[in-house]
Amino acid sequence: MDEQWSFVGKKVNQRWLWHAIDHSTNTVVAYVLGKRTDEAFKELQTLLEPLGIKKYYTDDWGAYRRNLPTEQHEVGKTNTQKIERKNLNFRTWIKRLARRTICFSKLESMHDTVIGLLINRVEFGIDIHAYH
Repeated sequence: MDEQWSFVGKKVNQRWLWHAIDHSTNTVVAYVLGKRTDEAFKELQTLLEPLGIKKYYTDDWGAYRRNLPTEQHEVGKTNTQKIERKNLNFRTWIKRLARRTICFSKLESMHDTVIGLLINRVEFGIDIHAYH
């Protein structure tokens, strides 16, 4: 699991992509867009509960330490390299995840929609044009 920073409008209006990948397939299994709070992490955790995950690999952010069972939680860079690479890909594909450009978000709803569409397209092969 990891969280990725972005913003809407101004840098003070931070928006975070919380996501989890399957370590063996490198596929996003769940994601939440929100603030960098325990509440946003708990939303992600709720989405992951039905999957019966036995081990969580994260960085040292406090929300993970406070909310994951110690025996299932491993902190460190060794097993988070795949998700960090995925973060880099997302930043490359969607510039609004990196900095203010001509394509930055002015509305949280648009910001979340664009990121959600990318994840659905890249990770799950869902083509929104197929539904028109």
